[in-house]
This record gives sequence, C-alpha cells and structure tokens, in this order.
Amino acid sequence: MAKGTVVLKGVPNPKQEEFFLATARHIAYGGSRGGGKSWAMRRKFVMLAMRYNGLKLLLLRRTFPELEANHIMPLRAELDGFAKYSSEKKMFTFPNGSIIKLGYCDTEADVYQFQGQEYDVIGFEEATAFSEFQMKYIATSNRTTRTDFSPRIYYTCNPGGVGHDYIKRLFIDRQYTEYENPDDYVFIPARVTDNTVLMQADPDYIKHLQALPEHLRKAYLDGDWDTVEGQFFSEFQRSVHVIEPFTIPSNWRRFRSMDWGFNDPCCVLWYAVAPDKHIYVYREYYQRQTLAKDVAADIREMSAFEQIDYTVASPDAWQQRGMRDVMQGESIADTFLYNGVPLIKADNNRMSGWQRVRENLAIADDGRPYVQIFSTCYNLIRTLPLLTYGKISTGSHEDVAGNLEDHAPESLRYGLMSRPSPAPQRTLTKNKRPAYDPFSQPKLRVVEGGYFNLRT
Repeated sequence: MAKGTVVLKGVPNPKQEEFFLATARHIAYGGSRGGGKSWAMRRKFVMLAMRYNGLKLLLLRRTFPELEANHIMPLRAELDGFAKYSSEKKMFTFPNGSIIKLGYCDTEADVYQFQGQEYDVIGFEEATAFSEFQMKYIATSNRTTRTDFSPRIYYTCNPGGVGHDYIKRLFIDRQYTEYENPDDYVFIPARVTDNTVLMQADPDYIKHLQALPEHLRKAYLDGDWDTVEGQFFSEFQRSVHVIEPFTIPSNWRRFRSMDWGFNDPCCVLWYAVAPDKHIYVYREYYQRQTLAKDVAADIREMSAFEQIDYTVASPDAWQQRGMRDVMQGESIADTFLYNGVPLIKADNNRMSGWQRVRENLAIADDGRPYVQIFSTCYNLIRTLPLLTYGKISTGSHEDVAGNLEDHAPESLRYGLMSRPSPAPQRTLTKNKRPAYDPFSQPKLRVVEGGYFNLRT
C-alpha cells in the first residue's frame, strides 16, 4: 500500500449501513451481543474523519484496557501509514487535519478531563457501561461552530450496566424531558444474526448465547431491555403484554386501583374487563407531591363519562392524620370520599398479591395473556420488569426487593387482587372407594404413638 493511502476493508450489513447513514443528534446501535457494534463505530469514525476536513472526534470506552483492545490496536493496524498516531495523546491525526481522540472514564471524576473541550462527534462504545452522569457531562462537549456539519453523538450498547435505565428511557421507552427533542434520538436494533461475518466465521457463537442463564440470554441474545438479573416477573414480555390503545366498549366493566403516595408517587390505574374475562390496563395516573383532594379531582376528571364500579386503594390511605395524642384528622380515604371518589381497602397480602399478578401475566388458552397493558401506561411498563427478588422478615423469597420504584406494580397488585384468580380450576373426580382387602394392606404396629410399616 502506497504511503498516504488507506484501504477500508469490510462490507457493512444492512443494520450497520443504517447506522452509517443516520444523521440525528443522538444515534444508538445495538441490542444483542455479537451485533458488530465495535467495527461499526470504528468504521463510522474513520469515514467521518476522512469525509470532513478538520473534524474533531472523541471515541470513548469505560476503561483503558477495553479502549486499547477494541479500538486503539485495530485502528493502528488499519490506519498505519495514513493517519499519524500519538501514543502520548492517544490521538490519530489525518492528512486533512481531522483527529480521532481516544479516551476512557474509569471513575466519575474522569469526566473532568474533557471539561472545556469541543468535539464535533462523540462516541460512547458500550454506552450502558457509562453512568448517566458521565454521558450527560461529556455530552456538553459536543458542540461545533462549523456550518457544514451538525454535531452528533453515537452510542453502541447492550442491555444491562449502570447506564441501562438512561439509554432505555431515551431510545427504547422514548420518554423525554422538556429539554429533550424526540426527533433527535434514533435507535437501530441489531442482533447477532445480523452480523453475517460472525455467523459465517463462528456459527456456534449463537449457541453460547443460548446457553446463558435466562436473564442474560434474553438480554444478550434477544436484545431484551426489560430483563434484569434476579427479575421477579421474568414472564413479562413487552411484545406480548403491551398493546396499542383501542376504543374500549362502553359495556365492559371498569374499575381503578391506587397506591397512595405524596413524596413518593401516587399511582392510579384504570382497568377494563372484557366479556372473555381478559383484563386491560388502559390508563395511568402517576404524580408526586399532589394533595389528596387534587388527586381525587384529577382522577374524576380523567374518568369523565365513564362508569367506574369501584376503586381499591392501599391500606395506608385509611391512616388518620393529625397531632398525635391531641387530635386525629381525616384520613386520605375520607378526603377521597368527600371529593366524590369512595375507596375500598385493598387486600394487602403481598405474596398472594404478587402471585395473582403472575397468574394474570400467564398466557390463556386463546394464546393471549390474561392481562395486557396499553402502551400509554408508561410507568407501569417501565417499572414492572425492573422488580427483583427480595426477602421479607420470614425469610421467604416470594416478595420483591425493597428500595425499588414499585408504586405502579403495587397498584397493579391491588387491582388484580380485587378480581378472581384467572388460573383454571382443577376438577376433582370423585373416585370410588375400593373394597377392603386385608391381605393387600401393609401390616402396621404402633411405635411411640405413630405407625410403622412392617412390609419391606
């Protein structure tokens, strides 16, 4: 190869090509392991550096060993004789003046090394390994004064890791703050089967993913962002249990459930019961620091023109408020009653309640789960799959772990406990009592108040 020239080898698969062509401000690529993410990130950075004169790019991994193995060494081999590499600055300089700076953030404080710097392009390789703080802070360096190029950030990622929830919110759940523009975020899912080069070179690799424990298999093979280690409701699948809203017939029975909270979120869910007994969670109310009278007014307004049969609520709504030993004021339940929303105290048996949720997540004989959730119930969909196993005081392993955002799942538990179990009932057949045959019965003798079988 002549000095000053470079040959870029490899042909992108359709998913990688989609990643190359995307021009949004934030572009995420990935899902399962083996999707060809690292190659796609390196190739995109090199093509951008060659395409635009004087472009400044920053490519990051969480630790230096990962950075060196996944990017520095492959880039040095590929760009040898074309782009000059400085081991001191960890930077490639291209003939047209473009640079690719390689960095890492092993600790939270490492982000300050990029303070005041300016990059047209930033890439977070294995983005979920970075914390939300690290990604947000470094993103403040993504700016430019150029008129021929708009700044952008690339993320390659798998489910799991400290940054999982942040990446999932932006690219999977697509829930944004007032300062985030949904049009700026594009997600390109990739599976190991999309990586034709890997499938041809190592067709057995997929078997290693299939052999992983369930939560890892769902994350690394299926690219499932709703699975976590120790997941309490591993049967939950977004593709199965979440559906798009439809017009609910007026004759379907409707009811509500509420997990009360003030500093913690107050979550109210609306349910519709179809004639075939399937249940649909079709609306959600999720608010913090809202007075009980205002919550009651809000849900009355949201239920306008609907016939709601009843509303079950967490038992803490019946705790009386006021100065201890001096006076006792009205309870939350009283306030709701005075404001036109009478409440019924929910069954708070936690283990039975979670089992009722599990029964409703099961698939009925018609191939559909007993309960399905409208896609507009964002907080229920977001938090239900994040519940993990914990232990209660009795040592049982049938309760969720503490310190989780469980307000929407708790509300779901109260609501489903107000309904009969959907599990099919076993029909016990009455067997005819066999005739007594003394010669076929084992010989027994009394031993300390019990019986001992003499037949060997």
